Amino acid sequence: MNNKIIWIKADEGSWDERKAIITTGMESGVDHILVNADEVKKVKELGNVNVAAFSNKKVDGADVIVIGKGGEGDGTKPLPPDYAGSLDITTALNLKEKGFKVAGYVVIHNKEYEKFAAEMGNVCDYLITIGTDWQIIPLENLITGLQKKDVKLISGVKDSEEARLAFETMEHGTDGVLLDTDDLSQIKKTVAVVESAGTQSLQLQAAVVTKVEAVGMGDRVCVDTCNLMTKGEGMLVGSQSNGMFLVHSESEESPYVAARPFRVNAGAVHAYVRVGENTRYLSELKSGDEVTIVNASGVQRAGVVGRVKIERRPLILVEADLNGKIIKNVLQNAETIKLVTKDKQPISVAELKPGDEILVYSEDVGRHFGMMIEETIIEQ
Repeated sequence: MNNKIIWIKADEGSWDERKAIITTGMESGVDHILVNADEVKKVKELGNVNVAAFSNKKVDGADVIVIGKGGEGDGTKPLPPDYAGSLDITTALNLKEKGFKVAGYVVIHNKEYEKFAAEMGNVCDYLITIGTDWQIIPLENLITGLQKKDVKLISGVKDSEEARLAFETMEHGTDGVLLDTDDLSQIKKTVAVVESAGTQSLQLQAAVVTKVEAVGMGDRVCVDTCNLMTKGEGMLVGSQSNGMFLVHSESEESPYVAARPFRVNAGAVHAYVRVGENTRYLSELKSGDEVTIVNASGVQRAGVVGRVKIERRPLILVEADLNGKIIKNVLQNAETIKLVTKDKQPISVAELKPGDEILVYSEDVGRHFGMMIEETIIEQ
């Protein structure tokens, strides 16, 4: 759902100072830690994390080699005319030919360095740009110039607000940010910005329940996530891929069972669940898969499947009318299974009756293997 990335820069200061930054970054789930070449092994000893290293040659253990520090990229060496014979570009090409992942590191001192950054972006897997006064225009130009290139653009930032701005530039924003800070709280704040970046809210609508009917025994799917959900959150699930109910998590206490805020008792094995912009069958989900958690306002966030439980249980069919379109789902017939009303309140399927209004998500396209397709598809 969200492919924005965050790197942490930890190449300056004492090791103890940087160790705190590195461990906080690892605990927060950042994508890469950027250090000097001689400290890759020390970082790897702290945990399983991707490590990028400043160097101009192979570095044992490094997942990405970052070229430009102490070279043309940061202005230590002068830029060659028309970039012909550039040492940084030549080094990047040589390392790429040997199968290494490479990042270019360029400090945007002026327009010439912006042009040089674009040249580096043509040959690198990642392009890290550092704005000397954090101007937006160079970033806009690079986003535009490199949008069709096979390179991820990473903008250097000092805090979470600069990260937010980077992700909002030119609508698409950068692919990621490189956070350079000694404020540990900014790491967690920036991670939170990254998690929400590029994720649009869905427009949920109220549909009128037309049928609530027991349909006998069948296999239903419980999705236990690695995430805690709160009141109003759940997953979009339905018998049709283009029409889904918001099925509430078991985040509320009940007289029957304790709250299990990590769980969505989602529906029968045939049902679709929305994951990012696509759908999957509930029965296909497994540990480690990504799922999409949605709240009653349509705000989405990514979740991770910890466990899937498929068990034989009594089932109930729920149908609802959305402006003449009938949306369906088959759920477990139990008091703890809940949908969400138009007032954003959970309602048990045991209490649901025709005339009630519940939140649904509907789209006008069909799907093939979970992906949207402009084709006439009838599901009933």
